[in-house]
Amino acid sequence: MALNSSRKGSFARGLKLAVVAGSALLLQLFPQMAAAAAPASRPNVIFVLFDDLGYGEPKCFRADSDFKTPNMDRLAAEGMRFTDAHSAASVCTPTRYGVITGRYPSRIGQFGVLTSFSKPIIPPQRLTVAALMKQNGYDTACFGKWHLGMDWGGQTDGKNHVQVGTKLKSSPNAAGFDYFFGYTHARNIGTMIEQDQVAAIVAEVQAQPLIAKKIADYLDQPARKEKPFFLYLPLSTPHTPIVPAPEFAGKSGAKDYGDWIYQGDWVLGQVLAALEKHQLADNTLVLVSSDNGAANRPYAPLRGAKTSIYEGGHREPFLARWPGKIKPGSTCADTICLNDLMATCAEIVGAKLPANAGEDSVSILPDLLGTATGPVREATIHQSPGADLAIRQGEWKLIFLKTGQRELYNLKTDLGETKNVAAAHPEVVEKLTALMRKYIADGRSTIGAAQKNDVPISIDGGGKKKKGGKAKGNSKAGETAALNPSFD
Repeated sequence: MALNSSRKGSFARGLKLAVVAGSALLLQLFPQMAAAAAPASRPNVIFVLFDDLGYGEPKCFRADSDFKTPNMDRLAAEGMRFTDAHSAASVCTPTRYGVITGRYPSRIGQFGVLTSFSKPIIPPQRLTVAALMKQNGYDTACFGKWHLGMDWGGQTDGKNHVQVGTKLKSSPNAAGFDYFFGYTHARNIGTMIEQDQVAAIVAEVQAQPLIAKKIADYLDQPARKEKPFFLYLPLSTPHTPIVPAPEFAGKSGAKDYGDWIYQGDWVLGQVLAALEKHQLADNTLVLVSSDNGAANRPYAPLRGAKTSIYEGGHREPFLARWPGKIKPGSTCADTICLNDLMATCAEIVGAKLPANAGEDSVSILPDLLGTATGPVREATIHQSPGADLAIRQGEWKLIFLKTGQRELYNLKTDLGETKNVAAAHPEVVEKLTALMRKYIADGRSTIGAAQKNDVPISIDGGGKKKKGGKAKGNSKAGETAALNPSFD
């Protein structure tokens, strides 16, 4: 029997509703189907973190740089270059805590750096960016320098000597990474750990080539096309030991240090090549930055270098490429922080961060997509290993020295921080001090329920001594960035 037009429409609508309802029921009964279906529209995310790479070292950030960085320069041409990006700290460990947790390291009293056998400083209950991505259907992996502590269970002699096969009680796997291959920090770059076990002891010069090969092997796996991945690559260059492989010797024209930077840039190039080889580049967001300023190498006009509370200590090169999303050859002058990785990833995958996670992380997705209508951050906090703190808002930066003194700089007119104008602008000092106290009292710098800091935080002088490391003094010591073993 033929159906009239009205009944045809009703039948079609009914059939459509039945199909939708049936699909919803199947996804409820078999949630793995939803996880398998969703990743197709989600990008892979790769975050490359160089070690001690100064703002003035990549060619794309300083045209007269002595160093060759062709792959960073390529990313700048194919993506976005941020000119006001910052690490949370001017030394390694606290910055990495901020990257992984989206929380300022001062909230746990972490101002210095860990040693080879320090215990983990990220507790299992703390949500990390890796755990967040894993919860949202991503494979997660980390290759390189961890430097956030591992639990060795007392199986060492205290002199960086361990045996192949030694099992750890806790490794980066506990922080949400499905796979880890790397080492604890620069003092034992040759002790290679895979998952939770010492896999090999290699010469320092062999470490980075081995890391590069492991990254390539990971990207070569068929699974990379079947499921989205989050890849954290904390590379060792240009931190000491400066050990460029023989094939890079003399290639940079800037001695061993330049060759070491060139080799690190080459590793980045291998990542980009692997993405292209496997047709993954178009659906991959690649982010590249550094954990702090260059060691003993200030780059004018920025004042200071590694360990400094001034701009040379924490202003970082930052690059982003996402074909079809980020405008090629673009520049962003918005102030951002490496802590922002977590909130950015959360927005990308459509996840809501719980109140007790990513307390100091803000999504920079509007900056990346070119849709931001103003600053994404209200303000940003910085710290030195000497426990100096600073707050940055717009053109103003207020420094709270551990001695109790305060310095105010207008970075718009004085990027080199040469003139302390605190006395001339008491209203700015008062405003930023009040905001800093609010951030401390709230246990967060983002909108949300107040949280508790793990330790008291003082901006009135005599601040709490930092964990890990023996740094003393104030920002003057940090400005010279004298390389201290405590700052590895």
